[in-house]
Amino acid sequence: MALVFRTIAQLAGISLSLLGWVLSCLTNYMPYWKNLNLDLNEMENWTMGLWQTCVTQEEVGVQCKDFDSFLALPVELRVSRILMFLSNGLGFPGLLVSGFGLDCLRIGERQQDLKKRLLILGGILFWISGITTLIPVSWVAHMTVQEFWDETIPEIVPRWEFGEALFIGWFAGFSLLLGGCLLNCAACSTQAPLASGHYAVAEMHDHHQQLEMKNTNLKI
Repeated sequence: MALVFRTIAQLAGISLSLLGWVLSCLTNYMPYWKNLNLDLNEMENWTMGLWQTCVTQEEVGVQCKDFDSFLALPVELRVSRILMFLSNGLGFPGLLVSGFGLDCLRIGERQQDLKKRLLILGGILFWISGITTLIPVSWVAHMTVQEFWDETIPEIVPRWEFGEALFIGWFAGFSLLLGGCLLNCAACSTQAPLASGHYAVAEMHDHHQQLEMKNTNLKI
């Protein structure tokens, strides 16, 4: 039962981590972190991401414009860019490291301690990747809520609201965290047995040792 749990936890952990990393990369570049609907012109919808703003018009379609200056951005967007890059950068080596630590990969099968350390390292990388995804998404959401309920802004001024990318980012961050936890749980559980061929070699080796011990005793 422990070996079954270990296998399921490894497969589920690597799958959730891969899903979370892909969604985190999409969240980074999606221009849908904030939405703005104009009451005066319902045919026009504005969206904002970390890299550009877009306007959707019924007659013209979607038009996007990149931000001109990094330093001119609000502090939450500047920090979010850095953290999202860090998240995407850590997720890829996490996949490689934890992939080599899976039991289903027969490479390095005799080095179970090394595979265990690789799984733990991959889980830690996924944890950091998940946290660095949740921080910018939650920060931008917090600032959006503050600006939405700011009483100093006149009511006639349109307010930014949550975009689809925020929800995708939250899901990506929690997927990375859960995937990392499952990989670490699998690494700390009972180790997988060697392949049948390795069992045969081990049994032959033990048998030869027993015969040598018997021969030694007979000579004595």
